[in-house]
Amino acid sequence: MRHISSTAVTAAALLTLGGSALVAAPAAQAGVPFPSIGWQQHNCDFDGNGFDDVLIGAPGAAVGGAKAAGYVTVQYSSASGLSTTRRSVLGQNTSGVPGAPEAGDGFGGAVASGDLDNDGYDDAIVGVPGEDLSGVSDAGGAVVFWGSPSGLRGSDSTWLENGLPRAGANFGLAVEAARYFAPDPADPDANLRDSIAVLENDALLFFTAPPAATTKRLKPVEGEVRARDVSPLETDFAFRSLSHGNYNEDSWADLAISGVTTGEDPGVGATRVLHGAPDVDALGDGGTFEGGPSVVSSDFNHDGQDDLAIGDTGVGAPLGGSVSVHLGRGDLSGLAPTPVQTWTQDSPGVPGTAEAGDRWGAELSSGDTDGDGRPDLAVGAPGEDVGSVSDAGAVWTLRGAAGGLTATGARSFDQNSPGVPGAAEVSDRWGGQVRLIDADKDGLFGLLAAAPGENTDDGFVWVLAPSPSGLTSKGAWTYDGARLGAPVANARFGAAVDE
Repeated sequence: MRHISSTAVTAAALLTLGGSALVAAPAAQAGVPFPSIGWQQHNCDFDGNGFDDVLIGAPGAAVGGAKAAGYVTVQYSSASGLSTTRRSVLGQNTSGVPGAPEAGDGFGGAVASGDLDNDGYDDAIVGVPGEDLSGVSDAGGAVVFWGSPSGLRGSDSTWLENGLPRAGANFGLAVEAARYFAPDPADPDANLRDSIAVLENDALLFFTAPPAATTKRLKPVEGEVRARDVSPLETDFAFRSLSHGNYNEDSWADLAISGVTTGEDPGVGATRVLHGAPDVDALGDGGTFEGGPSVVSSDFNHDGQDDLAIGDTGVGAPLGGSVSVHLGRGDLSGLAPTPVQTWTQDSPGVPGTAEAGDRWGAELSSGDTDGDGRPDLAVGAPGEDVGSVSDAGAVWTLRGAAGGLTATGARSFDQNSPGVPGAAEVSDRWGGQVRLIDADKDGLFGLLAAAPGENTDDGFVWVLAPSPSGLTSKGAWTYDGARLGAPVANARFGAAVDE
């Protein structure tokens, strides 16, 4: 156990400590994009070459002899698509990264990206929810890796934590970056940049660069949002996941926070939306929605306003799990309170049959897999039994349509599907993470499907290509940490994949 002090940026409960970390500015700048507001602005181009890169967490890996210390990998894309040769492996054993690998840190348990300094190189945020601080077990932390012409590196990384660490808080449980508010509310159009939302089990905290910062700096934003303050069901609540989109057509990103109830009636999924605003103190109530703890933002009906898909695998969810779609209403009011659609495996046209424990909707991602201009939805069901093989896992795709989503052309894949490498095995949890990505910028999004339980929790990722008719298993391929030069045993490679 140790306390990282010299580089720590902290946020305290209900007050600002004002800590910061200073690092050098980049030597060159890429083209500056607008900071993340809607789902379509992925902001995961870490080397500024115009192609989306891939950030994957392996929180179970032993690093430096420390079990479950964890690491992340970065794969840099180009016009040739996703690469396993140009890559980085980053952890707390990387030179310049604060701290050191310790057992149970879970580095890479959550990952996200955004342009935090608006220099045109996207930055990566990595959650370390099992970090022990000042003798406080599992207080948690996070590391920011700053983008550059050469990609991500440890030399100028920045540490984040809650200034009042609490045992079991798991700071860094989930992270998300977008333009939720202005660094300077008095001049909201100046110094455009993304800010970071960080979840603990029961608190939401924000970090941002100060106005007119000339070096890479981050500071905590005053106060924190407690789970009970935004609990959709007026009960104790545990945060689990985040997604951002622009649900109400203003200039600010909105934040969907999903989780499950605790206390007397535990495990019920629910989601709360906060509307962005020029001032963080003015973040608005965007509504309360049934279902969780999985969420993803998109524009499924292609009307120019983001929608929200909620995966419900909690207590009281439909058999096997479900996905509900809330559409934007086309004005400042944001999302419609009633879902326009609720999908299960028993919905007409959806392959398969709903069964207890499938966890259909436990993981979601969005992208246009067929090039029709409407984003589609990938649905992971890591608890799906394939034949008699329990918890082997599977992935579905539903197509975007005028009314939200359609089962026309819906497909499902698992490790026993023709063309998919490998074979379904007990507890592989294939589809435990999914991501749709257009790595070569041809307008078609392929699928990354992770099975963190593959080979007894070593973890693998599968790559399925897009086509004019949707995803195809033809030419599918797979890789693990070893192919990227990283530790393999019990790594749970793919337990987190940046959306």
